[in-house]
Amino acid sequence: MGRLEQILNDQFGYSSFRAGQKEVIEAVIKGQDVVTLLPTGSGKSLCYQLPAYALAGSVLIISPLLSLMQDQVEQLKLLGEKRVIAINSFLNWQDKKLAFANLSAYRFIFVSPEMLTTENFQHAIADVNLALIAVDEAHCISQWGFDFRPQYLKIGQLFNNASRPPIIALTATATTEVIDDIKKYLSMMEPFEWIAPVDRKNIAYQLVKLAHSAEKITWLENNVQNDNGPGIIYTQSRKRTIEFANLLLGKGIRAAAYHAGMEQEDRQLIQHQFLHDEIQWIVATNAFGMGVHKADIRQVIHDHIPSAVANYMQEVGRAGRDGQQALATVLYCEHDEQYTQNIVLMDYPTPFQIEQYAVFQAANRPVNEMLDEQLIRETTLRILMYWMEELKTTQAVIHQIDALMTNKVAELGHLVTILINNGCIRQQLSDYFGQQLTEKPENCCSICGLQQDIIMKKQQKTTYFEETMSWEQRMHDIFPM
Repeated sequence: MGRLEQILNDQFGYSSFRAGQKEVIEAVIKGQDVVTLLPTGSGKSLCYQLPAYALAGSVLIISPLLSLMQDQVEQLKLLGEKRVIAINSFLNWQDKKLAFANLSAYRFIFVSPEMLTTENFQHAIADVNLALIAVDEAHCISQWGFDFRPQYLKIGQLFNNASRPPIIALTATATTEVIDDIKKYLSMMEPFEWIAPVDRKNIAYQLVKLAHSAEKITWLENNVQNDNGPGIIYTQSRKRTIEFANLLLGKGIRAAAYHAGMEQEDRQLIQHQFLHDEIQWIVATNAFGMGVHKADIRQVIHDHIPSAVANYMQEVGRAGRDGQQALATVLYCEHDEQYTQNIVLMDYPTPFQIEQYAVFQAANRPVNEMLDEQLIRETTLRILMYWMEELKTTQAVIHQIDALMTNKVAELGHLVTILINNGCIRQQLSDYFGQQLTEKPENCCSICGLQQDIIMKKQQKTTYFEETMSWEQRMHDIFPM
């Protein structure tokens, strides 16, 4: 047994690697930067966790969400790892101060991009011997960095010296353009790349065209009541998550609403109940899903057109992680894309807001006062502050924001075309990611044909893959060779 296999067995309890894992880990241990695209449920986390036991030093994991961070910390603790910490808002100031003073004692250090860029964290991490930097859900660099979380674009600036440790970027969905963004903004040096197929054979894709928006409620009532879960219903408004959840509860279906406006403790409770089958359906905004490791999700339903192909693939990819059949459904009414476009663009600053920002600067007034005067929203101000710092002039920022908005509209347009034209949905999704589709499953999509009664037949409960099948069998079922 080789050294890596020995660590895999001793620390994680597995006898062999999944496709791509060993190649990625070997590149990391050699000191190479790495970009890896592995589908949801295929073991991305191991690619930075195992090297921590083969290298001298700590692993810094930059993670986008508190829930994702906490989940990964708990998973490591369940494996017996005690030297793990997440630096986030769950820690009070005294706990953070203690953690900063002892940061080098931890093998795994989880942090958000926002916390990473703070002066206190930068001072603390400077004294830590870092063996590896992992950027989890790295597509967020491109998906969120340009728009709502510009700290993502600063990660590479913070680790741009020649003596820095290798960086591994991990994601489940990324186009060639997004991969290029990841490499550029992380300042990667000739990275090793492992790009797995994005297609999931066990997920069937369905578009349901309806005449009016009100018909979506009737469709959900009928189909969720008749079909087995567990499932996720994605909607765009917090109000609608509550309306839909109450509708299902009134039908005797165990459901709950989930959105970013809820208290963190409430969201954690709902997530826990969903994972343990106390709730069968989650009605959520896109705030739900990342880091939720539930294997047996049978359906993912959108009552709207998502904002981009990558977002859509991330959300539907949460279904069928046990390798059994799952269904992804989009409910569509004519002009739905216009509503999505309005939501996508609402956080971008207007030319007036950009000019007012310059006025405040010229008058030496704190730009945060724009919030007090209700001239701008907090997210919009964050975007504006970043681009004014980067580009300096009002006209340059106006031009940049216009370009970002144009790109967002184009991304939405790509998904609309894929879903509503007469071509195979699966084929077009693979084409979008620049990958070749070698075969189609029997239940492919609503264009090629699918049998919903067969897809949604009651399936055997699988709590964990490892209890019922080898990883080789599971991976073959999901990604046939």
